[in-house]
Amino acid sequence: MSASFSKLPSTARITPSPFSIAIPDEQLSEFKSLVKLSKIAPQTYENVQADARYGVTHDWMAARKEEWLNNFDWRACEARANSFPQYTTEIEGLTIHFAALFSEKKDAIPLVLLHGWPGSYLEFLPMLQLFRDEFTPNTLPYHLIVPSLPGYVFSSGPPLDRNFTNFDTARIIDQLMTGLGFEGGYVAQGGDIGSRVSRILGVKYDSCKAVHLNFCPLHARPEGVSDDNLNAVEERGLKRLERFLYSGKAYAEEHGTRPATIGHALASSPLALLAWLGEKYLEWPDAPLSSQTILELVTLYWFTESFPRAIYPYRATNPVSPGAGSRSHLTTDEYIHKPFGFSYFPQELMPVPKSWVEKTGNLVYFNQHTEGGHFAALEQPKELKDDLKAFISQVWPGIASK
Repeated sequence: MSASFSKLPSTARITPSPFSIAIPDEQLSEFKSLVKLSKIAPQTYENVQADARYGVTHDWMAARKEEWLNNFDWRACEARANSFPQYTTEIEGLTIHFAALFSEKKDAIPLVLLHGWPGSYLEFLPMLQLFRDEFTPNTLPYHLIVPSLPGYVFSSGPPLDRNFTNFDTARIIDQLMTGLGFEGGYVAQGGDIGSRVSRILGVKYDSCKAVHLNFCPLHARPEGVSDDNLNAVEERGLKRLERFLYSGKAYAEEHGTRPATIGHALASSPLALLAWLGEKYLEWPDAPLSSQTILELVTLYWFTESFPRAIYPYRATNPVSPGAGSRSHLTTDEYIHKPFGFSYFPQELMPVPKSWVEKTGNLVYFNQHTEGGHFAALEQPKELKDDLKAFISQVWPGIASK
């Protein structure tokens, strides 16, 4: 672990243990054997469509299997991740893993960065690298904390004897941030499931002073909002939203209604996991992620058995009883009254207009980008970094003076 950026704040009340990824050789060998022995589905009308309209293609799966076996270096991924300070700590009986860049500036602003599904803390490492390149520990203006949400990669899965929701995750994250000495205030940023957790933090926890999101899951136009004055980017975004709601959300319904079954299915084979996750890494970004990046992300999920443990949040977005219907709007008690910033990336899954986003919080900062999709921190790390700097510089002086 690099010694730089690893000095905890003097106000920290917890003492996290340093952590490095070290997958045993035996597990690597088993993984390679499983990939080799896993079968690819026979060619069908659906999986030979070049435009992948029905999902990942036979040719793509065959090429990725060959690449996994002959041109993939997991140890290089480990080394890159381990170049950043990482830790684990115990909260409410769960092991919580996080990466961090700690500043040695007395007035550094704490910022927690929250991933979603099928992501992980790895998404934020390119942005952490940009901060590390630009600043020293003595000049870094932020404490950057990147947790693995409960159930994801090196954090414990939710308890087996009781239900666990995004509200529980938010409570854990708030305890992590205050335990690190940030009771005086921090900013939360998130996309996908991380956006839901960040919203809860902003609504329910005093220590969270501001929220920045890049995902706002609204299925329909809020009441009292007109779509008459949308710009061309927003109009295209609503068409993308419509396509996603029509043909792209079956995975979420499966996660939310039969998580046990799909968990068993995808835990049985690396290729099964690759097909399910790889589809999202190809379709959800603005441009498909590189094959090496996709294999790294899927391999991390495989080694940590993340998939069955990580899809619990989806049960909150599906009908709780027959006829109830899925939620199309955020409720009034999810409105963020604190300073709220938003980054609009045009190829997001659900790219809703600014006028819609304004109905969900006290929107004081909004930036519409021309490129970028669902994995904003991974696809556009500089742009997201710049947005966060602009948002925080706008709102924090007022927060700090209170």
